[in-house]
Amino acid sequence: MQENNKGKRALVDASRLIIESMARAGADAFIGYPITPANLLYQYGSQRMPLMLAAPDEITTLQWMTGLAAAGKVPITATSFPGYALMIESVNMAYMMELPMVIILVQRLGPATGTATCGAQGDLSLLKGNISGGHPMPVFCTSNFEDSWTLSAKAVETAIKLRTPVILLTSKEEVMTTKSFDMDALPAIELVERKYYDMQCDGKYKSYKATDLVPDFLPVTQSKHQVRINASTHDKEGILQHSNEEAMANTQRLEDKIRHKLFEYTLYDYHEVKEAQKLVVAFGITAAAARDAVKELEKQGEKVSLLIPKTMIPAPEVYMEIMDSYAKVVVAEENINNQFSDMLYGIRKPKNHHFVGALGKMITPQQIIEEVQA
Repeated sequence: MQENNKGKRALVDASRLIIESMARAGADAFIGYPITPANLLYQYGSQRMPLMLAAPDEITTLQWMTGLAAAGKVPITATSFPGYALMIESVNMAYMMELPMVIILVQRLGPATGTATCGAQGDLSLLKGNISGGHPMPVFCTSNFEDSWTLSAKAVETAIKLRTPVILLTSKEEVMTTKSFDMDALPAIELVERKYYDMQCDGKYKSYKATDLVPDFLPVTQSKHQVRINASTHDKEGILQHSNEEAMANTQRLEDKIRHKLFEYTLYDYHEVKEAQKLVVAFGITAAAARDAVKELEKQGEKVSLLIPKTMIPAPEVYMEIMDSYAKVVVAEENINNQFSDMLYGIRKPKNHHFVGALGKMITPQQIIEEVQA
């Protein structure tokens, strides 16, 4: 993809936009094991990244990514649920080690291997609880081509600045659909500046001594300071500890750095209609149907607002504040168990909340319209 996009339309898919955006933001290694429907991301990643390694399996993928991140790279990969299931232990390891990386998770119909060529929105609940201890790991979700560009860069930025694995959640239809797109609509992507420990300091480097909740980084490849990378409970020096007060505070900090800095990466679209009493909420691939539904309802004289969450985990408080201000809320997502509302409210959802779901097929604008008007 050429840097000079002015005035150009191109046939493009979201996979290419995601990889290009991440490369421009600072991702410099793609490690992967091919899986449907993330195959195009694997292909483009192998072509665009300065370093590409084809791993023999998904466990090895994350182990290699961890090693590269410790050496100063910003690695990315792409997978779907069966592959991600194998990665979870290593994701926890990278989370505890505080190593930046991005995992592009392309949702498909489950459970287990399910249907590789059928899209879905069924992995949100998994991502909410996949870090042991219930600690949050940042999750962004794309809803269109523009998001595939901007959120991909944001995922890389968040991984680097918070020193953490980040998930970019998408789906089969988003990454495998090719369409004519105005490349001029995409903003410039800036290279993310990394914060390194000052090598000129005479003091002892402590791998997990935080500045503003995030430790300064040093790659294991430099020779001036010892760097300890530890996946077990550890103190500021990275030394294994179990009941030490400093080590417990260090584990607490893993959660604090993500929750306290949530405002820096809270992203959503909110189309507020004055005097509207109804709100449609949709994320990911279903957001397209929601946008069309709201436009059609407006043509019919209905006042309906629209909320499209993009920062999924940890869930920003503003989502509930918005939803609480409407008499009727219709949440649409391509699953049968309303995972977004469960994440926000648990099993006791507000009585004015209504759900439009689907299994093995995309939700149509008409389904949303009918629920809003019911």
